[in-house]
Amino acid sequence: MRAWFVWPFAVKPVFGIVLKVLSALAFTMMSAGLKIVSDRYPTGELVFFRSAFAMIPLIAWLGWQGDLINAVRTKDVTGHFLRGFIGTCGMSLGFAALAYLPLHDTIAIGYASPLLAVVLAAIILNEKIRGYRWTAVAVGFTGVLIMLSPYLNPKIFTGAMGAGPTLGAGLAFLGALCSAAATIQVRRLTKTEKTGAIVFYFFVLSSGLSLCTIVFGWRMPPVQDFLLFILIGILGGIGQILLTQSYRHADTAIIAPFEYTTMIWAVLFSWFMFGDLPEQTVVIGGIIVAGAGLFVVWREHKLGLMRSAELEAASRRPGGG
Repeated sequence: MRAWFVWPFAVKPVFGIVLKVLSALAFTMMSAGLKIVSDRYPTGELVFFRSAFAMIPLIAWLGWQGDLINAVRTKDVTGHFLRGFIGTCGMSLGFAALAYLPLHDTIAIGYASPLLAVVLAAIILNEKIRGYRWTAVAVGFTGVLIMLSPYLNPKIFTGAMGAGPTLGAGLAFLGALCSAAATIQVRRLTKTEKTGAIVFYFFVLSSGLSLCTIVFGWRMPPVQDFLLFILIGILGGIGQILLTQSYRHADTAIIAPFEYTTMIWAVLFSWFMFGDLPEQTVVIGGIIVAGAGLFVVWREHKLGLMRSAELEAASRRPGGG
């Protein structure tokens, strides 16, 4: 379907980069919207509206592609549920952290997720991780500790300072860990499932799981907050679509580094909307973590090229097929 329609930049990596940057902007705008209401509503309610209204652009996109039914067919219900549960936990933790931390701090701590994914890949998927990537992970975690250092002040535990920021930092880090675990589960699902199905069932499950928290008491939002919830969900859905499409136009090694543009957007939104600017420790730690993450992406790309070359060489040997 739609074979007659071709984007003018469809074959150019720059178009994939543009989509990635726009997805980062959409996700940061979504987070800024959540920051506005995060201290007024239960986290489960925030997760529900973000997931439920994200279905609007997602279903519209899948329908526009002309293959909605086949896009959501699945062979692994259990795998989707596991991904949905882990992802919902990560989303909940990240949203809860926004009530205690500045927007840019929450996003910067979340940069630990790719590094944690390397560790989990070694433990869960039995991937062979060589010294280069372990070194990058170690350096990256040093950056995480630097970012967390303002929230580990001993005065917090003596009552001289509020414990809220420390709790927020802990929630953000646990959210990054869940995000890394969800990434590992997505890797498993991509072996048998289509992208549309993975995203669709995640939104369905996160909506259903978060809806269960209504028994703990939700707040009826006024019209202006309800409209903001709709915008938050739509931005989340659009961000997911743009992210998915960006990887269709360029390699992961080209696209992934632009994830860190979220910090640029986060600083701007924090400054203009909330009057917050990042501490020096967050800037330094964020740069270290981003650098380590970029090295991991580059190393993964190099290893992928080496594996492809080895397979091609093997196929050319006598008896190699």
